[in-house]
Amino acid sequence: MQNLYDDLKGLLQQDDRLIVDGKLLKNKIIELALSMDGGLLKLLLSNAGIKKHFFADVVGVLVFDKIKFQKFISNKQFLPDSFTAFKNKIGLTANDEYITESNEVVLAWPYKDCVLEGGQTKEEAKRNEIFWNETLAPDEIDQLLSPKVLTNFKKYDKDGEHTVTEITLKDNLIIKGNNLLALHSLEKNYRGRVKLIYIDPPYNTGGDSFQYNDSFNHSTWLIFMKNRLEIAKKLLKNDGVILVQCDHHEMGYLNVLLDEVFGIENKIQQIAIKVASASGFKAVNPGPIDVLENILFYSKNKKSVEFKKNYVVTGYHVNYNQYLKNNSPDVNDWELIPLKEKVLEYNGFHNEKELKEKFGKKYDFALRQMIEEFAFKNAANVVSVRDLHKPTQQVKALQDQSKINRNKFFVYEKQDGEKTYIINGGALAFYSTKIRKIDGEMQVTELLTNFWDHISWAGIAKEGGVKLKNGKKPEKLIKQIFELNTIEGDIILDYHLGSGTTCAVSHKMNRQYIGIEQIDYGDNDSVVRLENVINGEQSGISKTVNWQGGGSFVYCELAKANQEFIDKIQEASTKEQLQSIWTAMQEKAFISYNVNIAAINDKATGFNDLTLEEQQKFLIEILDKNMLYVPYSSINDNDYNISEEDKKLNKMFYEMKK
Repeated sequence: MQNLYDDLKGLLQQDDRLIVDGKLLKNKIIELALSMDGGLLKLLLSNAGIKKHFFADVVGVLVFDKIKFQKFISNKQFLPDSFTAFKNKIGLTANDEYITESNEVVLAWPYKDCVLEGGQTKEEAKRNEIFWNETLAPDEIDQLLSPKVLTNFKKYDKDGEHTVTEITLKDNLIIKGNNLLALHSLEKNYRGRVKLIYIDPPYNTGGDSFQYNDSFNHSTWLIFMKNRLEIAKKLLKNDGVILVQCDHHEMGYLNVLLDEVFGIENKIQQIAIKVASASGFKAVNPGPIDVLENILFYSKNKKSVEFKKNYVVTGYHVNYNQYLKNNSPDVNDWELIPLKEKVLEYNGFHNEKELKEKFGKKYDFALRQMIEEFAFKNAANVVSVRDLHKPTQQVKALQDQSKINRNKFFVYEKQDGEKTYIINGGALAFYSTKIRKIDGEMQVTELLTNFWDHISWAGIAKEGGVKLKNGKKPEKLIKQIFELNTIEGDIILDYHLGSGTTCAVSHKMNRQYIGIEQIDYGDNDSVVRLENVINGEQSGISKTVNWQGGGSFVYCELAKANQEFIDKIQEASTKEQLQSIWTAMQEKAFISYNVNIAAINDKATGFNDLTLEEQQKFLIEILDKNMLYVPYSSINDNDYNISEEDKKLNKMFYEMKK
């Protein structure tokens, strides 16, 4: 886009009508464009690039897109690397106008039409300028998103690490490298095959790994997310779902972005998760303490999604406070008494006074414990009387009768044999319906809601035998997510894998998985964790699912081209090291075609006077981002030195039969 701007600026400067004091007159240019001035059109047609960009061939006739041209010229500072018309704003728009209220809206932000390639290799890369967030305009992209060569294949099973000789669509897969490019490399084989995607991306808090040193912090994060969500959607099955975890920092923007990518009609739920408690906060007046994170839950096609009923473990329900005596087949023999009265009798007390005398200050706790234990053991006879939601006319009639005959039971039986018992204007609810087997034990339960406070975040630091300073999630959380609508054998994808929780839980629950991660976590890497899982480690959900070990996964990496030089540039600590890297770049790297190499090498240009960080930034910027990794289409190019074994495995991977 910078070339387009420069070409257009140079072209327009040839028309004296458009220049005053050496500066182009934007308003005059727009005026002539809107009036279809012949001189201006002739000038624009004289440049092939300008002609291609602003003119369309319609049945052999060139048509000038004056609206597109006007927006380009009107844009503040001619935005050097984007077509966007919203330089300094992020917000909701309709028909290119910012709005306060509309039923048809999209989220617009600077550089929305660009790609943020994002190539970070170390979590703790806390420099003033993080180089991994470089935005590329559409006309700068040709091979960037094409499938990439995979290398360094390894297979892991209970016998350790092995050479890979075969790859199938049934293999679990871990890919190390740029997640945007890895996702595009998966498209051919996995488009429409993934059942569930869960991601826990960087939250853009200012303290996490997503740090971008410019005035469009929200904007760059949104580009980063949008690029990846768009390709992720293509990988989902028609009944597939995606769950994106976030906190409040980007919640509003992310919600609208997901509405746009997946369709507002495909939003399933927003889940609030309690991840902390207020204890331990020492601020004098912190305001409402932040203890929640959120999961935004979307589907590819909501009408196709089927969910299983999910239950969570709860404590005793105090509304179940009645005991049903004489629970015989004949309801005329039934009688209700207060549950507390029955519990006291069962435990040998004639009244509450005796209980208080025995337990003193611990009386309330003792009574509550007795009630809970008794209710659990006698659940079929413990009931509550409640109002029915939208009762039928027949049930309403029975309720009216029971109000007149206050201690008499009335029964309404449906055609399927289900019975509703009415007394005193209300319906009986049996405590036994609350008790079911959860994780192998009979538990008191309730239906899962969109507020999850039943998952403990305590003690998860060492789950899987690895540690992650920020962002590690409990295995029980991922298990709960999988139980929403997946079954054994379904494919799970996580392209912000981190320490590998998603894949570890997938492995233990017999789901197939694909994990992508570009950051190297060393001893706490996902590969280490999955090796531990295969060897039968017993943390997290292992005991719940009776995990005994076993299984396998295939590991591979994106084959680096220019990314190899970026890694070296970022690691350099002296200008002398950078000079050595620059020398190698001139021989082997793919450098942008418009870079004047001779000028950089000319000491008079002042390149050597730049700071180390400035030189690093410049050398990274001049590398062609289309060639960060080796394109699969160039696998046979001798310059890349791809081994015959890798060529064979890549051919096998990209030509797998579904």
